[in-house]
Amino acid sequence: MPSKSRNHQLRARLLLTVLGWAVALLVFFPILWMILTSFKTEKEAVAGIQHLIFRPTLQNYHDVQQRANYAHFAWNSILLACGSTLAALLIGLPAAYSMAFRPMRHTKDMLVWMLSTRMMPAAGVLAPIYLLFRDGNLLDTRSGLLAVDTLMNLPIVIWMLYAFFRDVPAEILEAGRMDGAGYLREIFSLLLPLSMPSIFSTSLLAIVLAWNEAFWSLILTAAKAAPLTVYIASFSSPEGLFWAKLSAASTMAILPILVFGWISQRQLVRGLTFGAVK
Repeated sequence: MPSKSRNHQLRARLLLTVLGWAVALLVFFPILWMILTSFKTEKEAVAGIQHLIFRPTLQNYHDVQQRANYAHFAWNSILLACGSTLAALLIGLPAAYSMAFRPMRHTKDMLVWMLSTRMMPAAGVLAPIYLLFRDGNLLDTRSGLLAVDTLMNLPIVIWMLYAFFRDVPAEILEAGRMDGAGYLREIFSLLLPLSMPSIFSTSLLAIVLAWNEAFWSLILTAAKAAPLTVYIASFSSPEGLFWAKLSAASTMAILPILVFGWISQRQLVRGLTFGAVK
């Protein structure tokens, strides 16, 4: 009987492993296909699956570099993603701290309302925001798009930090207050060191969301403050889509955030599982 139970466990583990790899390959396949397409000619890219075996070429990468300055768009994406994440953390940290440890009567209602603003279709507020940007001379400016990205990610940042802070034992903060720690000392000396993995995972998610933001970037920018999402969209023309060049531009756009996510995956998992075991 023990051997049968052990064999059953091994088969179940093998099945879960195969299923996990199958799901991973299914999720990664579009990215892999895009990378492969970026090394094809336009004719081979349009042919699709008929050209599984092809001679790789770097011509597409050369062409997209000649058409637009990749470094300019990449620098804008870095500034906007990192700047909006830092701004969202500066606002979201004290807000989440207050809601987690000093809740008021309508704290939960406020949290639900903030999250509902994130779910609202962006097209619903397109006209007023565009008019505000036009009248405030913020069109095609980094500061304007930085404000939009910050406000876009702020509800998620507050929600995640609030959930993480709720897992911090309140007794630790109470002990700090008994020793005379004020609000700032309590946050910087006790709460932040305990929650650093969670803050890191929240920051990583905010960076990814800001990096991938396309709707407002296409509407509110043109060239000066345009990030990589606008750079990708520039390869769509009235003549049609140049799939090989579009794939090359997309690969160059997602490569930095893919590498960053791969390097930071251990810290991300550690932060997302913070407080799971006490």
